[in-house]
This record gives sequence, structure tokens and C-alpha cells, in this order.
Amino acid sequence: MLTFEEALSLVKDKVAGVGISPCPETRPLDQVRARVLAEDVTADRDYPPFNRATRDGYAVRSADVKTAPVSLECVGEARAGKPWPGTLKERAGACVEIMTGSPLPEGADAVAMIEHTRVDGRRVELLRVVSPYENVVRQGSEAQAGSAVLSRGRRLTAGEMGLLASVGRTQVKVFRRPEVAIIPTGDEVVPAEQKPEWFQIRNSNAVTLAAQVEAAGGVPRVLGIAPDEIDPLRRLVQEGLESDLMLLSGGVSAGKYDLVEWGLTELGAEFYFRGVAIRPGKPLVFGRACGKFFLGLPGNPVSTFVTFELFARPVVSMLAGGDFERPVFLRALLGQALRQSTGLTTFMPARVALVNGDPVVHLVGWQGSGDLVGMAAANCFLVVHPEQTELAEGDWVDVLPKEQ
Repeated sequence: MLTFEEALSLVKDKVAGVGISPCPETRPLDQVRARVLAEDVTADRDYPPFNRATRDGYAVRSADVKTAPVSLECVGEARAGKPWPGTLKERAGACVEIMTGSPLPEGADAVAMIEHTRVDGRRVELLRVVSPYENVVRQGSEAQAGSAVLSRGRRLTAGEMGLLASVGRTQVKVFRRPEVAIIPTGDEVVPAEQKPEWFQIRNSNAVTLAAQVEAAGGVPRVLGIAPDEIDPLRRLVQEGLESDLMLLSGGVSAGKYDLVEWGLTELGAEFYFRGVAIRPGKPLVFGRACGKFFLGLPGNPVSTFVTFELFARPVVSMLAGGDFERPVFLRALLGQALRQSTGLTTFMPARVALVNGDPVVHLVGWQGSGDLVGMAAANCFLVVHPEQTELAEGDWVDVLPKEQ
């Protein structure tokens, strides 16, 4: 059985090896969130386009404030959107009142903070020496006109979208979002709107996976619930393989009615692995059939969620034209001692919070990989590696954020 790292590397190599070339399309800025850029974006002018004040105070010529205190004459005011129209170039001993974000007047090269001044009518006494470009962001220091600000292949989140707006890009070339088929399986699964019998469960996995696919930059296509019968399962799998990626939840263990692998084998599937040394999610299946990749995810809700984040999300990213976005582990202090001897990489629902300025993680109360209540209470997963058989309170540990 592959380790977590071995399985993740294999997924990356297999998907990268097919030479994915998603089609580009142009979309309005308000429709490109989570999409991947299909072009480089350059600055249309210098940023900032002027020398910009970073503090409220007085725009000065630093040559006039080489010693302190010094008294200057205030000759005007500059504020955001209303620059002072004059010049200090030849006006020794003068200053201009200025607000944060405003353009420096011509001839000024620094801002004296208002906290370091005393005002008496038009006279301003500066109490501290001011250096050239103190409290100023210089023109072009963020980006110069024509320079690259975003590169092809960059995923667009809120920050990138704001940058696109700032450089005037209201139409953006992005890659087409991959369509991801979602097939929940099992005779015990019924639609979420249906009242279940006592022995049935509602179809939560399809809802969870659809939300995860959309957040990862894909288009979810939820198909019907596949019963534990080979013919209808085969029909749904054939339909699912028409999408760019197929996700199945459930039916991948070794039970009598776990038919997913059987159905895929009948369609000539190539299996790259049939299990990973992780918990939850050990019976994970990855392969390719009819030219499309598929992942058979375990059916328990926490297992489904975790295996999507670890393995399916990076695949969706690559199919969307981006990089292989491997899961990012952060660090936190363990809130209580912990022992394990599973030999697996374990992901346990937990909550991390700041305690005296440090991130501290505690396990939430949960009853195993079918416990959606416990998972909803978590904001991360505590990651315990196979060699970490004993962890003490206060040890630094890895955590996987629940929402990425």
C-alpha cells in the first residue's frame, strides 16, 4: 500500500503526464473567481501612479527638515482625489497639509507625521528630522507600466480580482472550468429531500463534493445515486466518464456489494492504486478509463471530504489549467497528549484557536468517519504522521485547514 506522499506524487505524475490543454475563454471580471488565468496581465501604468503619502501630516522638502525643530509655512492642502495644484520646487520653508493616500505636491519628497508637529495658524513647527521619501510610497514601486503583475496559470481569488480591476481588466482570458461528475453509491443512500427509512441515510456526500468541486474551480455534475447493482452502476459510470473527471463515493471497499472496482474493470480501467496508508480514506482508488481520470472515494462523509481535499482538489486544479495544488499543512501547538500506533497518516477533525498569541489545536468530539456533526464543529484536521506514535501536550504538529 502506498504512503500518503507516494500516492500524492503518483497522482501528480499521472495527471501531468497526459499533457492537459484546457481551452481558454474570455469572461467578465465578476465571473472569474476561482478560475485560472490563460494570459499574462501587465500594469497599464505605474503603480502607484504618483508618489503617495502613507500618513496624515505635512508634505515637505526633506532638505528643509535636516534639523529639528523647524518652522515652516503651510501654503495649501492635498487630499485623496484633490491634489494641491502648486509646486514646492522653489519654495524653501513651505509645506502642504496632506492626507493619507494623497499625491505628494511637486517638489515635495517626504511627509512629516501630524503627531510630530505643532500648528499655530499657518505656521507648522516640525519636531523631528524627516528623511527623503519618509512616509511615502514612491511612484512605480509596486509595479511599473508594462511590467507583469499576474502570470498565466494563476488562480484568481479575491486579491487577484482586485488587482485585475485596478489595472482596468474588466474582461479576462481564463481557462474553461473542468466538469466533474459525482456519483454517490449504495442501496442505503436516498436523495436529501426524501424522508429516509430507519436503515437509510440521506445523500450528503454529493452536496459536499459539489461544493468542494466548485470551490476548487470545477463545475460539479451530480449524477444519480448508483445502487449496489452492476448494470445501473455501469451505466452511471459510463455517463460519468463523459466528464473531465469522475468522482465516486462509496463502494470501493472489499465488501460483497462494493462493486465500483468491478464496474470500472469491465470498462477497461487502469488502476494506479487501490488504497493509501491514511485514515480516514484508506480504501481510496485512483485510475483512468476511457481516457478520463477517476477517483473512487470512501463513502463515509469525513473520509469523502478528506480524500477530496488531499487528492481530488489538486487534480481539479490541474484540469482547470493551474498547478498541482498539493494540500498545505500549517503548524500549531498540540492541546493535549496523543498516542497512536496505526502506521497511517491520520487526519482527525480538530479546532485551532489562538491561546496567548500561539495557535493551539484540540481534537473535537467525533465518533469516526461517519460523523458529520463532529466534522462541522472542526475548522481543521490534526495531521498525525506514522512515526508520531506519542505526542505530548505543547508539541508542534501539522494541521490541514478544513476550508482551503
